[in-house]
Amino acid sequence: MKRHTLFHITTLLALLMLAACVPQPPIIVYVTPTSVMTEAPTVAPATSTFTAVAPAATQVGIVATTGALETATVFSAVSTLTPGGTPNVVGSVLQPGYTLPPTSTQPATATPTPSQTPEPGAPTPTPAPATATVTPSPGPAPIFNLPTLDPNRVGIQLDINLSDSDWDVAMADIERLGAKWVKVQLPWRDMQPNGPDERDNEFFRRIEQHLEDANRRGLNMLVSVVKAPPWARSVQAEDGPPDDPQALANFITIVLNEFNAGLNRAMVGEYIDAIEIWNEPNLQREWQGTLPFNGAGYMRLFAPAYAAVRAYSPTVPIITAGLAPTGNSPFSVNDRDFLQQMYDAGLGQYSDVHVGVHPYGWANPPDSRCCGTRGWDDDPHFFFLDNMDAYREIMNRNGHQAVQMWITEIGFASWDGYPPNLEPPDAWMGFTNRWQQGGYTLRMFEIAQTRGDTGVTFLWNLNFAVLSGLITGRDERSAYSLIVPGSSCAIDASSTSRTERPAYWMLYDALRPEVQLNDFCGVPPNPIPGLQP
Repeated sequence: MKRHTLFHITTLLALLMLAACVPQPPIIVYVTPTSVMTEAPTVAPATSTFTAVAPAATQVGIVATTGALETATVFSAVSTLTPGGTPNVVGSVLQPGYTLPPTSTQPATATPTPSQTPEPGAPTPTPAPATATVTPSPGPAPIFNLPTLDPNRVGIQLDINLSDSDWDVAMADIERLGAKWVKVQLPWRDMQPNGPDERDNEFFRRIEQHLEDANRRGLNMLVSVVKAPPWARSVQAEDGPPDDPQALANFITIVLNEFNAGLNRAMVGEYIDAIEIWNEPNLQREWQGTLPFNGAGYMRLFAPAYAAVRAYSPTVPIITAGLAPTGNSPFSVNDRDFLQQMYDAGLGQYSDVHVGVHPYGWANPPDSRCCGTRGWDDDPHFFFLDNMDAYREIMNRNGHQAVQMWITEIGFASWDGYPPNLEPPDAWMGFTNRWQQGGYTLRMFEIAQTRGDTGVTFLWNLNFAVLSGLITGRDERSAYSLIVPGSSCAIDASSTSRTERPAYWMLYDALRPEVQLNDFCGVPPNPIPGLQP
């Protein structure tokens, strides 16, 4: 929302000046709920074949949690965050034609989250206190064509390596947003750096406290178990699985016994609600090791991990690793080929799992299909629907018609409002403005929630843009972030305060049918780009 102030200087000057426009936090208006959900698009089998190297999507995870709709408190749109610790962040996407060096030490991409239909009756989140409250406006609001989304199938991913204070701020942002799941990676190498029986170091117990806090707030937690420690690997380059797959199964057993005691014993616990086994194993940088770099190699890791979870609980959702949408190269395996290799190695015998997917659409609208001529639109791997349909066709062909996909990472990047000077191969982030980012995000959720073959969807990411240097370094992780440095909806890369992008408030509105906002960090065009008219 923009407010213009007229300054009257003097009658001698007779000069009218218009003050600078300053965005204000959205004004909330309570209205009668009206659903604008549309029918799911018809799922058509993917028929194209891709052989060139395509980018591996930046990790974006959205999380959904069970529980009643939060209605009691609406929080301020502005608060401050001082990043703490040294977060383990997701690595960059593979750009067209880009060759990842064999010895690259780039941060690895984020781990996908397991999905499953939420159990009803989870407690309603208790919002954390904020410094101010947004006052509902009694007046009429513009009518925007926003879908009504099920908050129990929406979640968001954040980094778990945060200080207690930063974790509190992030949890408050998620509670206010209305997402009911949280997704985090459990970095095995940091939790057990010294040996297979370790469980009492500071990092291990801080992770336990964070998960306990999320559970206390009524949020469901999806953990993605990744990154074997050096003592479990003979190959030390980048990240990868253990030499002995049973070592991962043993770690998962320890984590469940330490964090989820309440499942089997009369103790407070149950901090983990779903488990994803690894992240993007079709990228070499995630799979440096002695296991084969193909779907069969992944299934050798998956089988004992699955058995460990099922030995502990017959109901905890298990999700296969989401695959990066990419082509064949010395450093990647085509995700379609890799998924079929997983089925050839026995995935079809597991009827009680979910298949994790990362169906990024880059700068292409979620309803669009391949192909175009703009760039980043010349292959099915760059399109949300083409990716979804390709995975479903492979699943159906291999007897998994009844198994759901869980979108463990998804999002739409926008460089709108950030410092300029994007250069190839990063120019694609400038194709999407802030309104398109919000509209594409909501439409993607709407499609996912109406398809019928898709469970929880995890948006990546909540707040990576507030980490020092990501925006000024033109790091695409910041382009996906909902929370950014700045104040009152204005982005300032040098600020130590933080504010929201329009996509945050648009998602907030879509998750609350009883609320309609006058604006979303500014009044968007109507209709909002990407949403159905």
